[in-house]
Amino acid sequence: MSPGRHARGRAGARRAAYDVRHGRLQRSMSLLTAAGSAVTAAEIFLEHDRAGFGNRVMWWPVALGPVGVVAGLAGFADARAARTALPLASAAIVANGLQGTYLHVRGIAQKPGGWRMARYNIELGPPLFAPLLMSMVGGMGLLASALRRER
Repeated sequence: MSPGRHARGRAGARRAAYDVRHGRLQRSMSLLTAAGSAVTAAEIFLEHDRAGFGNRVMWWPVALGPVGVVAGLAGFADARAARTALPLASAAIVANGLQGTYLHVRGIAQKPGGWRMARYNIELGPPLFAPLLMSMVGGMGLLASALRRER
């Protein structure tokens, strides 16, 4: 590696550290929101497909995944989209994750033995914390919309 590459690498690392210290992470967090939405939607699709999509509401987080991807990519590419589309999509993702948490808690309660057999029903019933992970992806998008843009 040439000395010029080392200098450019160090300058890039210093720039990234400066951006982090000064809250300039909008583009990076927007991109992470897009990636998180894609991975989360794929995982949710596989888990809900395994459950046979027994309730129509199970399609909502699958449908919100691509919305989060598009909003995250738009927020990465355009500052205006990061302040408009990204927070709207992210708020919908957070709300759906909270709704999913309620539905999963209710699903565990409806299993034979309910919460009296909590350990068994949490392990074999709907995943208790999975919808909160979706809310976390939406939270990243909300955070990205509030941060300053990298230069």
